[in-house]
Amino acid sequence: MFVCTHCDAQSLKWSGRCVTCGQWGTVFDEGEVPEKTGSTKAKSVKSRPAATLNLAAATTAIVERQSTNISELDRVLGGGLVPGSVTLLAGEPGIGKSTLVAQLAASFSVNPPPPYEGGGRGEVKNSYYASGEESEGQVRLRFVRLGLNPEHVVFSNATETGSIIAAAETMKPSIVIVDSIQTMMTEGVESFPGTPTAVRAATSELISYAKASNVPVLIIGQVTKDGIVAGPKTLEHLVDTVLTLEGDATSAYRLLRASKNRFGSVEDVGVFAMTEKGMVPVENPSAMFLKERVDGPGSVVTCIMEGNRPFLVEIQALIDKSFFPNPVRRTSGYDVGRLQMLLAILSKRAGVRVYDQDVYVNVVGGLKLDEPSADLAVAAAILSAIDNVTFPAKTIVIGELGLGGEVRSVAFSERRRKEAERLGFGTILDPKSIKTVSELRAKMK
Repeated sequence: MFVCTHCDAQSLKWSGRCVTCGQWGTVFDEGEVPEKTGSTKAKSVKSRPAATLNLAAATTAIVERQSTNISELDRVLGGGLVPGSVTLLAGEPGIGKSTLVAQLAASFSVNPPPPYEGGGRGEVKNSYYASGEESEGQVRLRFVRLGLNPEHVVFSNATETGSIIAAAETMKPSIVIVDSIQTMMTEGVESFPGTPTAVRAATSELISYAKASNVPVLIIGQVTKDGIVAGPKTLEHLVDTVLTLEGDATSAYRLLRASKNRFGSVEDVGVFAMTEKGMVPVENPSAMFLKERVDGPGSVVTCIMEGNRPFLVEIQALIDKSFFPNPVRRTSGYDVGRLQMLLAILSKRAGVRVYDQDVYVNVVGGLKLDEPSADLAVAAAILSAIDNVTFPAKTIVIGELGLGGEVRSVAFSERRRKEAERLGFGTILDPKSIKTVSELRAKMK
């Protein structure tokens, strides 16, 4: 293994120039790293034992959170932002990160209180928005479009973390927003912005500022074409909270998840609707997803779990005669490989003829189903479309299908049942009432 003495980057082969920091003549074999000028070899000294404490006697501090005034964001964060915490928000381009951040910046801008008896005014807390990607004009236009007041939002185009931190220490803002961390650089680090070394150094400086000043810092992170946060994986390890904004850019709905949260759970999911006025929290997503549903052949309702939150969604199937040797299999929001498996089960275990039929499956609302609890609902939608039979009203279908055609139980079944009953679904087809897929088809007839 070869090590760079300038940036500590490791590589499997030697090169005259470090591919990470670009320095020449700094790559050496791990066992032949030269000593720095003026250094002396340390003598072997026995280390002192580390101080220990019985965990039962440890004191716990109460974490005080500051509400963002955005209900779904507070839900995911566990009640709000913790002072001194560093949060990473990632998502694909155009998904709504900048819109959500603009709303957060406006929410954290504390308007000055009315004059008190002495004639003075209270302290005004500004939000500090540092962007290396957009100009002040672009950001202001976004605030105007969303109907937000930018009066107490301070903006800068700085990309050097030292100058950003110096400005923050002077103005003492209520929150610091950095857009994006891949555009930031640090003085003394000779690496281009976006490289692992530059991202790591910039994040470390922002974390040090947050902990010392007790001011929350929000970092926006870019993602790669594979949907993961760009930069080194240590970026996610360094910050306190990692939020991911997901959804289809063509759909109005967005899901906010926490893949890491040092101050709370990662099981809660926030739902937003993208509107002209920004990201609007959806308090009752099940009712929203079913709002425009019309009963008809091929339409079935199921209940999925996003974290520990149950959602009722509509699954649609369309069957048409195929005129090609290989029938079409198309899905939106559902895995096409799993669809092919379900079609094989229906053909073998329920006697359904699908080998000469084009099959289309759609999950309404732009959601993506990746749990097996929707198997029975997808099968029911396909059977309903093939037989041209409208599924019974106010009926919900929940269950996993095995290769033998048997219906298997799913996790959180009681929570799913309560959500269905809350929205008026009186009939629930699940492993308790349906044992096989052939029994499902017989009941539909």
